[in-house]
Amino acid sequence: MTIEMREGYEGTGPGAITPDGCAVELYSRLSVGDEPDIIAGAVPAGAHILELGSGVGRMTHPLLERGFTVTAVDESAEMLERVRGARTICSPIETLGLAGEKFDVVMLASFLVHNGDDEVRRGMLDACRSHVADDGCVLIQREGEDYHTNLPRERSEMGVPPAGGWGRQDPSGFTIRMLSAEPVGNGVNSVRAEYVFPDAVWTQTFLARPLTKEAFEEALGESGLKVDRYLTDDRVWVRAVPA
Repeated sequence: MTIEMREGYEGTGPGAITPDGCAVELYSRLSVGDEPDIIAGAVPAGAHILELGSGVGRMTHPLLERGFTVTAVDESAEMLERVRGARTICSPIETLGLAGEKFDVVMLASFLVHNGDDEVRRGMLDACRSHVADDGCVLIQREGEDYHTNLPRERSEMGVPPAGGWGRQDPSGFTIRMLSAEPVGNGVNSVRAEYVFPDAVWTQTFLARPLTKEAFEEALGESGLKVDRYLTDDRVWVRAVPA
């Protein structure tokens, strides 16, 4: 099946590639870190979470295990096929319109707030505001301050074998290489990443806008949100509330 890629986005490697260059099989192999614990510590127990950009459920499934109810939204049907135990909705985030539905928590992770298209970013934040309850909160994951600098760089991580395992290949880990972040104009960079496993290699190219703390908070304000508190010392995870 031919899909229409978002302009400036590209992905290579085995399996289905989403419009923003993400490889479904790759994201099925990525492990989850401490994100579910950060989220659980910032929201009421048993909250109903609207997860925007859920992908294959890398964070969805740990949140379900912690007793949350999750509605998972992604523009890729192939991604959502991997989600289990949650209500799924196939839609771009920036055009999501669940008429009359409000959620205790809306989550926008995976650095999506740094989308290189200002209109798309504004649409994503507007979707957060329009779907969060007046007494609810929005959890946002920002890029680290060095995300676009000190390149190339790499790190090794542990992987999670998909159902059926990885055959004869050693699933003990993989390497993430951030290769480059090249300016393409208007403060936006074209970022290229590579994921190297024992049995496969994927690449992703995407557009991202670095946002200072001040620019990030200004973007929130334009969509009727404000920072309640930063959840981590590096200010990567943020709890926002209706302004």
